[in-house]
Order: sequence, then C-alpha cells, then structure tokens
Amino acid sequence: MTKFSYKIAFPIILSAVFAITIFIAVDYERITPISYIVFLLVAIVVFFFGYATGERFASPVRDLLERANKLTEGDLSNRIYLDTKDEIEELAKIFNKLAEELQESSVREKNTEQSVDMKVRAKTQSLEETINALEQKVNNRSIELERLAKGSETLKQQIKEKEIEIANLKKNTSGDLKMKTERKLPKITDSNNINQEDSEG
Repeated sequence: MTKFSYKIAFPIILSAVFAITIFIAVDYERITPISYIVFLLVAIVVFFFGYATGERFASPVRDLLERANKLTEGDLSNRIYLDTKDEIEELAKIFNKLAEELQESSVREKNTEQSVDMKVRAKTQSLEETINALEQKVNNRSIELERLAKGSETLKQQIKEKEIEIANLKKNTSGDLKMKTERKLPKITDSNNINQEDSEG
C-alpha cells in the first residue's frame, strides 16, 4: 500500500472501526455472538472498501508521478491519459500540455543548434580555405625567397671568384707590364745611348 492510498484508506477504516465500537458500546447487552461475526465481516468489508478506495485514488496519482519522473529523465514523448472525471484528470491534461510544449521547445532547440552548427561549419570551411590559400602563398614566397637567397649566395661566390681572378690578372698583368717595360726600357736606353754616341761622334 502506497503512502497516498494509506492516507485515504486509513481514515475510512478508522471511522468504520469507531462506528462499530460505538454501536457495540451503546447496545452491549443485546449483542449476540452472531452479531460479533457480522461486525467482524463488516470490519473486513470496510477494510477492503477503504483499501480499494485508496488504490482507486492512488493509482492515477502514481501513474502521473511515474510519467513525471520519466519526463525529468528526458523522455519528452511521454504522455498520460486518465479518465477519472475529476481534478486528477485535469492535472494529467496539464501534464500532457507541459510535456508537449517541452518537446516542441526541445525540437526547436535542436533545429537551432543544427542550423547554427551548419553556419559555423560553412564559415569555418571558408576560413580554412582562405587560411590554406594564404599558407600556400606564404610557402610559395618562402620557396621563392630561398631560391633568391641561394642565387644571391651563388652570385656572391661568383663575384668573389671574379674579384680573385681580377686580382690575379692585375698581378699577372702588372708583372707582365713591368717585364715588357723593362725589356723596352733597356732597348730605349740602348737606343738613347746609341743616339748619344752618334751625336758625340
């Protein structure tokens, strides 16, 4: 027996026991043993009547409570349909309306999340494509700069080699010039000496 059905059945049973006790106390002398059996049967009937009445009221409330627990666990498709023609049926209708509104809200939220997710993915993809294009351009520029740097180093090396070659040529040329000039100078000095001797002679 649940708490709710106990709260309903207990006063019914208690009032029946109280009524039987008063009846017995008022007319104690005229009660026969068959009356005691009748009172016992009435008490049993009242007990079962109280229990059945308690269960009748407790069962829809218990169903409503179970559905509410399922709703709190996330089962938004959960509904309850009661035909008690009283406030509990009205409560079940309100419960169903709340569950329906929660389900619609959840669907809208999921749709919004999917829409936002698609927009974010589209923007992200666009940004990734832009970043990839920029990275490719940077890589191409880096390769070009490396090539130019290598070419610059090669040119510097060639310039150094040419400078060394020019320096060697200058040395060789100046050495050759000195030798040629020295060869010509003695001839010139020899011819000058011959000319001087001719003029003296």
